[in-house]
Amino acid sequence: MASNAIRPLDHQTYMRLALSEAQKSPPKPTNFCVGAVLVDEGTNTILATGYTLELPGNTHAEQCCLQKHASAHNLPEESVGKALPPDTVIYTTMEPCGKRSPGNTPCVDRILRTKLDGKSGIKKVYIGVTEPEKFAGENVGQTKLKEAGIECIHVPGFEEQILKVATAGHEK
Repeated sequence: MASNAIRPLDHQTYMRLALSEAQKSPPKPTNFCVGAVLVDEGTNTILATGYTLELPGNTHAEQCCLQKHASAHNLPEESVGKALPPDTVIYTTMEPCGKRSPGNTPCVDRILRTKLDGKSGIKKVYIGVTEPEKFAGENVGQTKLKEAGIECIHVPGFEEQILKVATAGHEK
């Protein structure tokens, strides 16, 4: 999916695209509505998009991106790193989760397992907001990513919009 309309390294536009994905997520009191965009930064190509609950199950945005890209390459999601270009990044409206309910792999761990050989895999995570402590307590997502050599970069200017979309369906 070429992104000719988006200039290379236009983080604001990619975050707006992630926010538009988040708006597709069905509001629920037990989830944040999050959007994500998987991008080959080297060629400025969108590899996949995703949003919370897009795919069957209690799926998160980053998980949906990775599952869709893996599926497009006839791979299980656990092996998606084999199909990722060397300059892969992900834009996500909210910091990837570091904890999930039993039976669900946290998004941070999904991102970490894309790094098969130290060369492939997701290199950077562009984040709109840190995850509020509502469901999982303190999120250690960015810390785990940074410890594994994955850059976490805040894209400012969207915090209010992101939190409004993310908490749709929550009691005020």
